[in-house]
Amino acid sequence: MAVYTLPELPYDYAALEPVINPQIIELHHDKHHAAYVKGANDTLEQLAEARDKEAWGSINGLEKNLAFHLSGHILHSIYWHNMTGDGGGEPLAADGVGDLADAITESFGSFAGFKAQLTKAAATTQGSGWGVLAYEPLSGRLIVEQVYDHQGNVGQGSTPILVFDAWEHAFYLQYKNQKVDFIEAMWAVVNWQDVARRYAAAKERGDSLLLAP
Repeated sequence: MAVYTLPELPYDYAALEPVINPQIIELHHDKHHAAYVKGANDTLEQLAEARDKEAWGSINGLEKNLAFHLSGHILHSIYWHNMTGDGGGEPLAADGVGDLADAITESFGSFAGFKAQLTKAAATTQGSGWGVLAYEPLSGRLIVEQVYDHQGNVGQGSTPILVFDAWEHAFYLQYKNQKVDFIEAMWAVVNWQDVARRYAAAKERGDSLLLAP
């Protein structure tokens, strides 16, 4: 029985045009995301076999594989819901996302400053990776993180609430090698309602996850 399953898209393949074309959405979700789900499930089976046989020679590789595939599955699951064809603009109190807007201003000085930092973080991630807006519970602030591949260079207690996929498979068919153009275009489809819900949930439970101040 598979532990992880590929979530359905919350919209059809053409819903994010012209920012992301249908072919990219279909390949990205049905092939790439599906591969991370399969990889996580396969690795769990291999770890179970290693425990049964007490054969630990491949433990380092298996643990890295699990982190890679599971993080890929989680980040992509957030990514799909972070976007909507009716999104974009700036989070505003008038749209019911005032708490998020205030947190962005408090943490980054302004929305423009936040937007510039996340854009640069996503566009300059070395190799494959992500730009991430995360809630950091120790300070109660929002922070921007760079994720290399699917894991690493993140605060251990932080919760991602907005993710920009900067892997080539997310944009290459449409934007070629112009990663910066893709990241800039992504702002037009950000689902601030989803980001605000994730921020509220992370803030509510974040402090209880830490064992020490």
